[in-house]
Amino acid sequence: MQREWRKSSRSSAAGPECVEIALDAAGAGVRDSKNRAGGGLGFGFAQWSRFVLTAKNGVFDLR
Repeated sequence: MQREWRKSSRSSAAGPECVEIALDAAGAGVRDSKNRAGGGLGFGFAQWSRFVLTAKNGVFDLR
């Protein structure tokens, strides 16, 4: 099954910081939307859930 990649609705077409995510039975995949052929990173659901929770808690926010 081919992954369905999505870009965040908050990403702008002009911005250089665009990533895409795909969720499937294996977990989550992340790739650079401007270099799709460059490969991506894969995460299991537990890893991805921890990342999302950490991001929502503001740990990665620039201060």
